[in-house]
Amino acid sequence: MTSDSGVLDEHRLRQLIEAGRGLVAELDPELVLSRLLEVACEMTGARYAALGVLDSERRELERFITRGIDEEGQRAIGALPRGRGVLGLLIEDPKPLRLTDVGEHPRSYGFPAGHPPMRSFLGVPIMIRGEAWGNLYLTEKESGEFSEADEQTALILAEWTAIAVDNARLYRDVEQQRDSLERAVRELEATTEIARAVGGETDLERILETIVKRGRALVRARSLLILLEEHGGLRLAAAAGESEHDPQMWVPIVGSAPGEVFASGAPSRIRDLGPSLLSQPRSQGSGAAALLVPLVFRGQSVGVLVALDPLAGESGFSGESERVLGSFAASAATAVATAQSVAEDRLRNSVDAAERERGRWARELHDESLQSLAGLRVLLSTARRSGDSDDLLDQAIMQVDATIAEMRRLIADLRPPTLDDLGLAAALEGLADRLAAAEVLDVELELDLGYEAGRQPTRLLSPIEDATYRLVQEALNNAARHAGAKRASVSVVEVGGEVRIQVEDPGKGFDLQERTDGFGLLGMRERVGLAGGSLDLRSAPGEGTKVAASLPARHREPDAGEAYGDPAREPRVFPDAGGLAHP
Repeated sequence: MTSDSGVLDEHRLRQLIEAGRGLVAELDPELVLSRLLEVACEMTGARYAALGVLDSERRELERFITRGIDEEGQRAIGALPRGRGVLGLLIEDPKPLRLTDVGEHPRSYGFPAGHPPMRSFLGVPIMIRGEAWGNLYLTEKESGEFSEADEQTALILAEWTAIAVDNARLYRDVEQQRDSLERAVRELEATTEIARAVGGETDLERILETIVKRGRALVRARSLLILLEEHGGLRLAAAAGESEHDPQMWVPIVGSAPGEVFASGAPSRIRDLGPSLLSQPRSQGSGAAALLVPLVFRGQSVGVLVALDPLAGESGFSGESERVLGSFAASAATAVATAQSVAEDRLRNSVDAAERERGRWARELHDESLQSLAGLRVLLSTARRSGDSDDLLDQAIMQVDATIAEMRRLIADLRPPTLDDLGLAAALEGLADRLAAAEVLDVELELDLGYEAGRQPTRLLSPIEDATYRLVQEALNNAARHAGAKRASVSVVEVGGEVRIQVEDPGKGFDLQERTDGFGLLGMRERVGLAGGSLDLRSAPGEGTKVAASLPARHREPDAGEAYGDPAREPRVFPDAGGLAHP
């Protein structure tokens, strides 16, 4: 009970405290407003209650929420009020307003047809942080007029509501910020996901496989395709998931949905994409929901990611999926473009290297073998015309022997038979012997390829033996031809599951930054990389050169009939006449 003096009794104060606790504890703004109207009616005895929320300019009502009038009654009333007439008084002057008969007020416009009769009226403003936010309206008190105590009750409820709404809005803002941060984190993870997955990887096929698998998992699609630009169209380069597309699929840029995304550089979400990927969105539901995102590198499209059918059961992909896959596509495009560039550079360098090698062999054959054969022809012609041909024939035989030796050297340089027949150790020994015999380079050779007494050793796999031999051969050729060295040391040791190679010469050296692709250095790196190893090259002008590499020691299956020298021999060092001490 309350008194007309406006003093709230203990019972109502307890009700207000309890109501305030309930309002402040609620974090959903809509539930706060609904609860306010319910409590206001209970505590003031009002039959009807309404809450008007002001617009951003605080000139009229943006929302009008009611209690006590059912949906049928609301339809009969028609449009909800905007804050004119008596309701507008609280907007113009946010102060409590209590009326005995609202219809008799000068500002009253009357009630529309179908509106229930209302006489007593109580309105109070709801202020949030000192600014008007809305108004609470109560009408038709059951016992007559609203009292001063009802007004105080409504004011306290309005204050509780202001606190509750403000808290709910702050909570909503925090939730939105959290969602925004989580989205930003997901997008950041998407951009780094592909970077981590393909970090250091330059093989295009592996990169494409990684992209489709990671991208499909990221947006939870039934399948994901990568279409790359080729010959004025888009070719299917990789696919993951439940995909039944033709591996030879080629989609024209003009007239296709992926082509539009490729040309515009803007993503697209399509509810119904034809299975051929050629169609535009259709009204029938026979196609697949699709998310198409361009792969853009340095402002240029290189392809399109096509995600088909979300696994979560939605009818289409969400904007969140579009943002995440877009972030993923940015890193994916960089990885694809880099791999394509590396592949092109490798092909170009391989072609250039092959041409240089052909030129070298042409010079060798012209300067050595062809000249020797030409000299031999002259000797034989002279011998035929001369009566005394014994000396000339002896010279011709010597010339033939020299030419045969030169041809054997060339053949050995191309592919030493000992490498296939006897293995890496014998081939390296032969290489050192040929260089020493030709007075090109004295080589100190140390070999330890895992021999154990009483055990038949197994050969290394051919790619490992080939890479090791060519690395040593190239390093020694560089030492003799370019570094001006007269001696060099070579160490090839198998230890800890690795073949460790070191070639060192005391020649004139060179600047690594200026000579990164000459002297066969590119070929060295490619051979070692393809064999799954690592290469360390150190040199400086006047300080010599050191080539160090590590390759995996992968062995062939044992073969009892395989010739590989003495299985019981110990690791050996082959010093040359120069007596160069190995470091």
